[in-house]
Amino acid sequence: MGVTSYTDEHTSPVAPSRIFKASIVDSHTLIPKLLPQVIKSMDIIEGDGGAGSIKQITFAEGSNFKSIKYRIDELNDDALTYSYTLVEGDALIDELEKITYEIKFEKGPDGGSISKVTSKYYTRGDFKLNEDEVKAGKEKVLGMYKAVEAYLLQNPEAYA
Repeated sequence: MGVTSYTDEHTSPVAPSRIFKASIVDSHTLIPKLLPQVIKSMDIIEGDGGAGSIKQITFAEGSNFKSIKYRIDELNDDALTYSYTLVEGDALIDELEKITYEIKFEKGPDGGSISKVTSKYYTRGDFKLNEDEVKAGKEKVLGMYKAVEAYLLQNPEAYA
């Protein structure tokens, strides 16, 4: 088994607690409303939404994927950290055992935030990741993040 790790960092003018609440804690409610052309639904199918819970994302028609399921490994409202493991779905091809994500929001300049995302791809055998596919996936996730950010900037009272 091989492990390939990527770390990305993004800055936002939105305070860390607001973007954490909107993009992580309430993602299952907010993101399908903001991006119905991409995400049909995000449902908590097991648990209460905290650590150990299972969420399922069902993608809109026309997407490359039908659905994915992931397990929430950590959700810390105080530290503004979140980690989860992709456990099932179209994105997990046979050569991938799992994908894990660790997200941390910190105070940034001028009251904004810095988000740090580490993704780890656990591959089977000698499989090599397709860097273009990984990059495309990261760009889609960044697009969702930017949609949440835009919503929060337009609605300063939301998630305050």
